[in-house]
Amino acid sequence: MLDQPAGPNGGRPPVLDETKRRTIIALLANGSSRRMAAGYVGCAPSTLTRTAARDPEFAAQLARAEGNAETEALSFLRQAARKERYWRAAAWLLERKNPDDFAPRKPDVLTEEQLRRIIARWPTGSSTGWPRKSMSRCYGDSTSLLC
Repeated sequence: MLDQPAGPNGGRPPVLDETKRRTIIALLANGSSRRMAAGYVGCAPSTLTRTAARDPEFAAQLARAEGNAETEALSFLRQAARKERYWRAAAWLLERKNPDDFAPRKPDVLTEEQLRRIIARWPTGSSTGWPRKSMSRCYGDSTSLLC
């Protein structure tokens, strides 16, 4: 049998040793996803999640690495967007940061605001002369669409 170090309670050794943890942190800091980093070191993404839940220091390292990579990428996008010829970088950033206002939508998709306006104009039982109970049977309760 292989002579492997035991886990902290004398059981199975941890899947993520220090070398694998450092590799994961480096990959995340470089912009990789957790799924990609986990696959690279040969474990499941859920292993990262469980390990982070048990180890607050590792969880903080993951969060810092991911945050730094995101901040750096946003910084590069903003720098590119300052140059007129790279206006697409600004458009891309706006679409992702404020999708309700800037992302392209399919013609048959309503925004939350459009749906609220439609519901506000929805006929009620009193304005149509229909009993409210009949309207609920025909159309459902329009207020539930807001939940």
